Amino acid sequence: MTEGPHGPGKLRVLVVGGGAREHALVKAIARSPLVSETLALPGNAGIAREARCLPGKADDVPRVVEAARAERVDLVVVGPEAPLCVGLVDALAEAGIRAFGPTRAAAELEGSKAFSKQFMKRHGIPTSAFEVFDDADAAERFVRREGRGLVVKADGLAAGKGVVVAADVDEACAAIDEMMRKRAFGAAGARVVIEERVRGQEVSFHAICDGRRFVPLAAAQDHKRIFDGDRGPNTGGMGAYSPPPIVTPELHARIVDEVIARAVRGLAEDGRPFRGALFAGLMIDEDGTLNVLEFNVRFGDPETAVLLARLDADLVPYLDGAARGDLGALSDSAAPVVADPAVAVVVAAAGYPAAPRTGDPIGGLEAAERVETVSVLHAGTATRDGTLVSAGGRVLCVTARGADVDQAAERAYRAVDAIELAGGQHRRDIGASARRAASARRRRESPPTGAK
Repeated sequence: MTEGPHGPGKLRVLVVGGGAREHALVKAIARSPLVSETLALPGNAGIAREARCLPGKADDVPRVVEAARAERVDLVVVGPEAPLCVGLVDALAEAGIRAFGPTRAAAELEGSKAFSKQFMKRHGIPTSAFEVFDDADAAERFVRREGRGLVVKADGLAAGKGVVVAADVDEACAAIDEMMRKRAFGAAGARVVIEERVRGQEVSFHAICDGRRFVPLAAAQDHKRIFDGDRGPNTGGMGAYSPPPIVTPELHARIVDEVIARAVRGLAEDGRPFRGALFAGLMIDEDGTLNVLEFNVRFGDPETAVLLARLDADLVPYLDGAARGDLGALSDSAAPVVADPAVAVVVAAAGYPAAPRTGDPIGGLEAAERVETVSVLHAGTATRDGTLVSAGGRVLCVTARGADVDQAAERAYRAVDAIELAGGQHRRDIGASARRAASARRRRESPPTGAK
């Protein structure tokens, strides 16, 4: 039984971060009968309605450790990648505090794209061909010699924006110049990975790991571009849905065997056992060919919104079991999910992603939350003089379930339309590919008019 110093089965849990992912985690943790109190650092205006928020920054390691110790926290759940990559979990372990998330060594799987690609090659995990460059001139010479569009990635953390899928040589060279010479992403772009473009649909696949074993979660599909039709610049994510039709039971099993199992085993063999949420970003072609685009070492955002909306179990035993290094019987099968699909739509601020405007009042949330199955998750929000205002690029994440993807999307967009935010942006096509696939399937399965 999960047990803390505050009584059998009762844990004080601190969630680190302040986005929609952390709001989804707080909601799931707060409703667990195993938890006595949920805290967040720093949280946001929505999280503050469900947890006690503490001051500080998520990547301020000494402050998080100090807060966890002062609050006598039993379990820390780390949301964002930045604190993981600077060693927050290591520091918490030194202080004797249990944490859900990988060590700094294991987090390098996300913190360095060069390390990640080399790790995949070494452990037989399917990924595209690549080269790593520390010199901009050498990188440009390689691109011009190849004579075609390639993918250029900043090696370090760039908040989901350090990837350019170049259509041609000139665009690839411009990306190299921006990252390596102009340092658009700071030190993260001092080294770049240049890799082959692969075609297909992107899929997000998560597993909760205890260092040796893991529990697969449902698959999801993210929408990264700012505009409908996957146009415009990349963002941290404009919406997600689950389950994607392309992930059949057979493909799900292949992802588990060829990607997740090999990664967990490889990290353990390399002396970097992974505890936490392992998130594989995949590209899957129509013929079933799969390639890992990248690994992330935490729950995705906005994917967490739809994954937890469909999870048909108490999340806390999974988080605590992984943090303890012992998932036990939980690792015998995939996490249970409800059949109903889920759709999440991000509402972003005016000017996002280049220069998001903050301080705009937000209204209509009560009307939005009255829509069936809808949950409005806060991301970049704050309360100023009693008024809820925008305080970041991605402001809200509106999530709904339905009997099918069409119904889930209809509910989510009905709630989005009730929200008032001057200049707010959102995509209208989240889950559209799944909706088209469902419509096509219904047409195939329905007899022609007049058929006997």
